[in-house]
Amino acid sequence: MKWTSVNDLREKYLSFFESKGHLRLNSFSLVPNNDKSLLLINSGMAPMKKYFTGEVTPPRNRVTTCQKCIRTPDIERVGHTARHGTYFEMLGNFSFGDYFKTEAIKWSWEFLTEVLEIPKDLLWPSVYEEDDEAYSLWRDVIGVDESHIVKLGKEDNFWEHGTGPCGPCSEIYFDRGEKYGCGSPDCKPGCDCDRYMEIWNNVFSQFNNMGDGTYTELEKKNIDTGMGLERLACVMQDVDNMFEVDSVRNILDEVCKISGKTYGNDKNNDVSIRAITDHARASTFMISDGIIPSNEGRGYVLRRLIRRAARHGKLLGIDRPFLTDICEVAIRENYQGYPELIEKKELIIKVISNEEASFNKTIDQGLKLLEGLMEKGNVLSGEDAFRLYDTYGFPFDLTKDILAENGKTVDEDGFNSLMKEQRELARSSRKASDSESWSSNGINFDNIEKTEFLGYTDNTCEADVLDIVFGGEHISTANEGDKAIIVLDKTVFYGEGGGQVGDSGVISSGEFKFEVVDTKKTTGGVFYHIGNVLSGSVSVGDKVVASIDVGIRDAIRRNHTAAHLLQSALRKVLGNHVEQAGQLVNDKSVRFDFTHFSALTSEEIARVEDLVNNEILSASNVVSKEMPIEEAKKLGAMALFGEKYGDVVRVVTAGDMSVEFCGGTHVDNAGKIGLFHIVSESGIAAGVRRIEAYTGFNTLNLLNYYIDLSTKTAAAVKCSNVNELIEKTAALNEKLKATEKELDKLKTKLASGKTDDIMNNAVDVGSLKLATARLDGVGADEMRKMLDAIREKNPTSVVVLAGVNDSKLVFCVNCGKDAVKCGAVAGNIVKQVAQIAGGNGGGKPDFAMAGGKDLSKVDEALGSAKDILSSMLK
Repeated sequence: MKWTSVNDLREKYLSFFESKGHLRLNSFSLVPNNDKSLLLINSGMAPMKKYFTGEVTPPRNRVTTCQKCIRTPDIERVGHTARHGTYFEMLGNFSFGDYFKTEAIKWSWEFLTEVLEIPKDLLWPSVYEEDDEAYSLWRDVIGVDESHIVKLGKEDNFWEHGTGPCGPCSEIYFDRGEKYGCGSPDCKPGCDCDRYMEIWNNVFSQFNNMGDGTYTELEKKNIDTGMGLERLACVMQDVDNMFEVDSVRNILDEVCKISGKTYGNDKNNDVSIRAITDHARASTFMISDGIIPSNEGRGYVLRRLIRRAARHGKLLGIDRPFLTDICEVAIRENYQGYPELIEKKELIIKVISNEEASFNKTIDQGLKLLEGLMEKGNVLSGEDAFRLYDTYGFPFDLTKDILAENGKTVDEDGFNSLMKEQRELARSSRKASDSESWSSNGINFDNIEKTEFLGYTDNTCEADVLDIVFGGEHISTANEGDKAIIVLDKTVFYGEGGGQVGDSGVISSGEFKFEVVDTKKTTGGVFYHIGNVLSGSVSVGDKVVASIDVGIRDAIRRNHTAAHLLQSALRKVLGNHVEQAGQLVNDKSVRFDFTHFSALTSEEIARVEDLVNNEILSASNVVSKEMPIEEAKKLGAMALFGEKYGDVVRVVTAGDMSVEFCGGTHVDNAGKIGLFHIVSESGIAAGVRRIEAYTGFNTLNLLNYYIDLSTKTAAAVKCSNVNELIEKTAALNEKLKATEKELDKLKTKLASGKTDDIMNNAVDVGSLKLATARLDGVGADEMRKMLDAIREKNPTSVVVLAGVNDSKLVFCVNCGKDAVKCGAVAGNIVKQVAQIAGGNGGGKPDFAMAGGKDLSKVDEALGSAKDILSSMLK
């Protein structure tokens, strides 16, 4: 048993099972593909569920993987113990209806005892207490002594999740020695002490749980093996926990180097060192799979991890941004097994850097607020916790951590209630798509063969009707007026996917005509056509003709190829951190989402447009070709984040500018795109920008609109032609400014004349002069100027004006400096006057304003000013 590195263990395992006829697959993305039940991939078998259920045919019946996994239920515990971590790797060998218990058990023993040379006497198999077959295999075939085979109950050694496939397990435990044990003479696997560590789990999926307490035998039995890579490394490197294995320890050592702390010297420091190590490692892999920090879903998990790591850095006394340094080490330690980490390095560093900087701006303010809130009591209200999260970007888990450190708690129910309200509000604001009335949710096409797609080369084809769905049920015939779903054996209609919308068109035969409004496809490759029966009827087995709307398809082709050119141009202008984060390609426009961390300047937008249009005008060929995935990678073809590809992929090459994996439809020559124009650029999430652009006739229509607009504008400002428009509008603007200045002068002169009239009608109130007036057609700004002039000339004056302009009523009150000394307060006067007219307001002692509602009460309100002022005078 020799010390073996994490990277070597991974390779030894995968190579071993390749030698047993298994297909080695790269790790699936951490982002689940077509599985809404999971936020993140959390086990080796999770991304292969549909292989086990038969919904999707596996590339081979024997598969082996090392799967990246994230588990998040115990994030707040990470760091506090050496057992908890969010990121880990699961080694697995899988059989889909091929080999079963005999081979699975034999190979697990062979790998551990012969390849890794673990002493046999340190290994203890366990079996389900009713699985005599597995017990016999261990005892009679492998030769393990009965004293080293443990029978455990259903809770420990039977895998099931509700109804569906399930079965007994057989685990292999490693004996770590008496120093980890409880001292009991009966200590063996199943004991709660730390002596026996499970390192291998063979799940024998042989039953179907019927949901009523009964089980039936599966026709095709499966093997699902799981073994934690880090846990196996603990055994092979003779260390206590995952933080001590080589690739993780090297990350941890970098944290110590930056912080100047020594691991193992201080309990509190160790908590922070472990938390940073785990979170930086997890964040590195999440970002490499296209996850960007946000306030929802998996993006929020990433944000929590980065911000929790950043805070623990502060607890260690690190006073500068440091997480990118830690992630550099995480990349260095793991790129051998995951070369995409090198490819995505620029993106990983940018995302981490931006998120850490963003958090550093808010954490000090958030901490100060939280410290103040903690002084109120031992339980933080849900409202305060939600305000910290919603307004200041302070993660709820971080709030809980800090409270726990100070012996306090939070009203989680209150916080969750407010979060639920926010989500429901957001959900209600989204409009359901038109196709929902034809939703195929719950419709099963399992018995239908994969549809033959002819749409790359043809616009029409003959086909047989295989299935019809109406009202959520499979039917044999659809009649005129029915909203239905039709499945054909072959089609030219593209099924929505890869950001490209589904095709529309017509399916027909004789009098039968079916308007296809959308086309989708199942994960099993069955295309289904959604639409309306316009005339006649159709039955299963009928022969029909499927014809796409060529005009719409051509527009989609133009936009999809333009999207490829756009991504290439963005990477050239902005940098290789740019990755596609989503897209929508339809006949109207191309909407392209990409990773970038600031708004594009007008110069950058112009450069991107020029690069795309140069390629279009060069009329370069666009070639779509299927090839082995390894060949495609050698060409440098770009792949989509999180997308899983088979052995053979379709690659679209546009001249020398773009090479991408893509299953969509494209023009065959870039010149057919016409012209490309960016109509908008905006931010849609932290670190994600969106560009919307037009091509072809849509660009031409926009150009014609601009020409028409320019021509009409030129005529409106009396230009002989549009070329004079800029000069003419500039001159008009200058003339308008001069006119406005002249108007202001006239208004001031007029106001000066009015002020004399107003003061001529003033009455004495004690030693002060009170003047009131109603001014029709005069606004607040004009009244303010008038009152400023009066105040300078008349220090003992109190003036109350009511301005009525377009049915709006505003009261303004001015008090001269001597009037203020005598006790006059403009704010109090205007408030009482405005209340008579149904309004309210206030202000300073020398000037105040208020609104009014009832124009019929203006005179009464002004008349009240004398009594109001008299009551104030000293």
